[in-house]
Amino acid sequence: MRSALAAGFVVAVASVLAGGVLLVTARGILVDNVNTAANDRINQVTAALTSGSGTQLESALRPAAPGRTVVQVLDAGGTVIGASAAITGIGPMSGLRPRAGQRQQETRHLEVGQDAPFKIFAVGVATSDGRRTVLVAESMDAVDDGTEAIIAALLVGLPVLALVVGVATFLFVGRTLRPVEAMRRQAATITATSLHTRLPRPPADDEIAALATTMNTMLDRIETASEAQRRFVADASHELRSPLATIHANADLLAGAGLDEGPARSVQRIHAESRRMARLVDDLLLLARVDDHGLRIRHDEVDLDDLVYLERERISVEHPHLRLEGAVEPVRVGGDPDQLQRVLRNLVDNAVRHAHESVTISLAVRDGFGEVVVGNDGPAIDAADRDRIFDRFVRLDDSRSRQGGGTGLGLPIARDIISAHRGTLTVDDRTDGAAMRVRIPL
Repeated sequence: MRSALAAGFVVAVASVLAGGVLLVTARGILVDNVNTAANDRINQVTAALTSGSGTQLESALRPAAPGRTVVQVLDAGGTVIGASAAITGIGPMSGLRPRAGQRQQETRHLEVGQDAPFKIFAVGVATSDGRRTVLVAESMDAVDDGTEAIIAALLVGLPVLALVVGVATFLFVGRTLRPVEAMRRQAATITATSLHTRLPRPPADDEIAALATTMNTMLDRIETASEAQRRFVADASHELRSPLATIHANADLLAGAGLDEGPARSVQRIHAESRRMARLVDDLLLLARVDDHGLRIRHDEVDLDDLVYLERERISVEHPHLRLEGAVEPVRVGGDPDQLQRVLRNLVDNAVRHAHESVTISLAVRDGFGEVVVGNDGPAIDAADRDRIFDRFVRLDDSRSRQGGGTGLGLPIARDIISAHRGTLTVDDRTDGAAMRVRIPL
């Protein structure tokens, strides 16, 4: 549309300029024709006066276009001694009295049945009978009519021309950019899990086809790098499970060996870190499976309130200093109970990690959805971070420590699982505290 409007505007401006040049040129040509016709008539009358031929003078006083060309001959006193039939009996049509051999001209209206003005040429002629003044008047009607016709044509033609050019530009540019729009729609559907998709390449061998080829080549490189990254994560996670299991088992053995207080604390730290590493490896394996094949979930009937009560009970046992808030209603949804339990655990652990005194875990039915809200009275989440926290390995500044912060994978995993259940996971807009809202179809 912008291209069409720009093209129409440019054509309109160019046409106005060209029309102005045409108008000036055409009017100049018409005025030259008037001057030429007047000069021819002056020469005829002057020749007749000089030769003294009455017949020749009478013929010169009869112009080819009566009413448009009129002639008068005046004597030295300004008395009309010869005139065209259209102005017979009328006094001198001009006050111009040039000396012999000189010319003068003016433009004025004459009472000869013409609305248009006349251009009057006056020439002084010396004859044997004394000085004579020849007045030749040419009507400007043809000049005015031609000018008006050109202006009317421009007023009608310029808008039509601008409209035609604008519409044609809109159609042709739209047709030219149609492959770009198809590429844009296809590109909008490409995500991290569909990097195998390629942009459509138009059949024409032009710049747009070159753009499509370049973009597809770039997607090839991105897909190759992403596959290599996923393979590395999956392979590394698989390889880490065995040594982690060994470390965990040996930590259990050392914990039961009756070590002194100092070594016993070290064993506890090893045990805690090995569990943390095992959770991280499990998360990485899950994300690798999601990236490769998508998340596969079971479709069973799940009593969501049972899962919520389990989490509330766990928090009351593991964190007795925190106050639990929120009401729980019976809600049944379709989905994978293990995966939904994992979502709740991730959200609750995240809420506990940032809570000061209270944690909210509520469940209700709203608009055909089971709605779980997990929040705390800790720091609020800035509006700029409410989408970013669902990116992988993203941790906000107040949770970067290894003791207080997570791995940055819990929320991305939770959103992937909820999306596989055709639900949503969002951050509530709150200025005090933070809350995650899960909605799953009943």
